[in-house]
Amino acid sequence: MDLISQIVERAKANKQHIVLPEGTEERTLKAANQILTDGVADLTLLGNPDEIMALAKEWGLGNIHKATIIDPETSPKKEAYAQLLCELRKKKGLTIEEARKLVLDPLYYGCLMIKAGDADGQLAGARNTTGNVLRPALQIIKTAPGITCVSGAMLLLTHAPECGDNGVIVMGDVAVTPVPDAGQLAQIAVCTARTAKAVAGIEPRVAMLSFSTKGSAKHEVVDKVVEALKIAKEMDPALKIDGEMQADAALVPRIGQSKAPGSEIAGYANVLVVPSLEVGNISYKLVERLGHATAVGPILQGIARPVNDLSRGCCIDDVYKMIAITANQAIAAKAQE
Repeated sequence: MDLISQIVERAKANKQHIVLPEGTEERTLKAANQILTDGVADLTLLGNPDEIMALAKEWGLGNIHKATIIDPETSPKKEAYAQLLCELRKKKGLTIEEARKLVLDPLYYGCLMIKAGDADGQLAGARNTTGNVLRPALQIIKTAPGITCVSGAMLLLTHAPECGDNGVIVMGDVAVTPVPDAGQLAQIAVCTARTAKAVAGIEPRVAMLSFSTKGSAKHEVVDKVVEALKIAKEMDPALKIDGEMQADAALVPRIGQSKAPGSEIAGYANVLVVPSLEVGNISYKLVERLGHATAVGPILQGIARPVNDLSRGCCIDDVYKMIAITANQAIAAKAQE
């Protein structure tokens, strides 16, 4: 069974409630119909019920009626959610009138559902920017305990079974924090390891990547990676992690043993943590295009409950996979409580 099938099966076995704020968006609706047909997750679609059902009829989506459909403007819970939002943001000076307006925004409404315990995760971004998706998540759900830095991991399903976990590599950060400092980089390492376990179902072996392996080069950007490694070990003493190391030393046992003798990670890493966003973004796209790997994500991490951001260029299959991934993250978040 391939990894995506495993992710879907785990979601089916422990069904989670996922909110889709873009309830009238075509790809979202078509993916939702398939999720409901396959029994992968319970769904709430946000939007006008009449419009959603009319679109479902037009596109032949026979199972959309299995979703809960809520219009934030007519929801009986909108006042309670407005009061909750006002309480959460009162130190920032948010008034109840402003909260009542924000609750009508499906991206805010969905995050308030999660905060109130009425849903387990949210997926949006087919129509909205990353900033718009993240803003309410950070204001309402906030970051996970001990984490201040949100980041994005990418699943790379490669054609190199000798690398990673039978060709599966998890890379972070590829999506959010442009130039992390050592503390943020340590958080990215810990969070990416958690994502590897929660979503890919693998025991993480983390390599902190650089252009240097164990002091082979000297530079302040190498020093940052060395410091991040130290902090990550303090954050999670049980985590299998090592660095700094070059990518070939992280992935190829012969090279790992030569460049970093004695390291249990060198040559066997399945989680790669890059020193900056540009490195991560460029790297995964090169692997995807030149190596014909399948890139799944980005999977947002560091938020107390899963809120994921789609690319506006996503396809129906992308939405389907990300709903299943969001459900897996929700299962893991509950297990950590």
